[in-house]
Amino acid sequence: MTKLDGQVPDIVFEATGVYSKTVEAFLKDYGYAYCHMNPLEANLQMAKMRRNKTDISDAHELAKTHFKMERETTYIQDDYYKQMHAITRYYDEIDEEMILLKSRMHSILHLSFPELEKLITPSSALFLNIVQLYPHLTLLLDHSKTIIKNRLKANTRKNLSVTRAEAKAAVLMEAAKNCYPAIKPNDIRCDQVRDYATRIADLMEKKDELVKQMVELSKGRKEYLVYRSIPGIGESTACRLIGEIGDIRRFQNAKQLNAYAGINIMRYQSGNTHYRDRINKRGNKHLRKILYFMICAMLKAKGKLNHFVDYYYK
Repeated sequence: MTKLDGQVPDIVFEATGVYSKTVEAFLKDYGYAYCHMNPLEANLQMAKMRRNKTDISDAHELAKTHFKMERETTYIQDDYYKQMHAITRYYDEIDEEMILLKSRMHSILHLSFPELEKLITPSSALFLNIVQLYPHLTLLLDHSKTIIKNRLKANTRKNLSVTRAEAKAAVLMEAAKNCYPAIKPNDIRCDQVRDYATRIADLMEKKDELVKQMVELSKGRKEYLVYRSIPGIGESTACRLIGEIGDIRRFQNAKQLNAYAGINIMRYQSGNTHYRDRINKRGNKHLRKILYFMICAMLKAKGKLNHFVDYYYK
């Protein structure tokens, strides 16, 4: 086609998740410019009164509308941003899996050791260690305070002082005496909750490894240094922002970035009806989640100078 027309044809295709990635990788490797269409945008541009919906007709309609539309070629990002995006999504998957496992562990602990979650922070490494050692309160009462203290200190993945281990052992023994379990210590669910605790601990370690990997990749990058300079943004948040936003230079202005995140204002008015303004939410939900929790963390950090918090209260 290039030899016949004397120019490279315009290439336009609709994003279809992982299935269009192979085509995109081929075009990028061989230096072809292309237009990568958002499915919603493509559907709106091809909308007509009567239309057959097949893969062939979709491709044909997309090609025909390309003559009428002013479409910009897709911005080609560096491989660094693709790696950061992949690691960020892997991080989120681990997070979701941990939430599911914690919910299952919580329901069983209410049967085997009801007071445990009130005594120790459920998200801590110490809590997971206790669940692995003593999934049932009877197993704990079979040991003396000294044995419990030594086992906590020896098996906790993070350093635990002797004084703190002894204090925790005393609290656990007191609570175990005042609890009444709904299941027996030889119940299969005790093994099940121990397995959940082990898997959660492994996933927590994997999350830390992923953050270290992202930080190592981002060292010296300008955007990473800029994000880290903002009060309240740590290593993990800065890396995950890069992973979801990608190369920020592909956005021409702040409005485009707002639309990408789905936080641009949507207004609806018809006749005398005026709905309250709200955010669009037609954007990257993962990025919105990071931004939301980032601001929540900033607001909770009282006493620290932060121009974002000042503006929020203003």
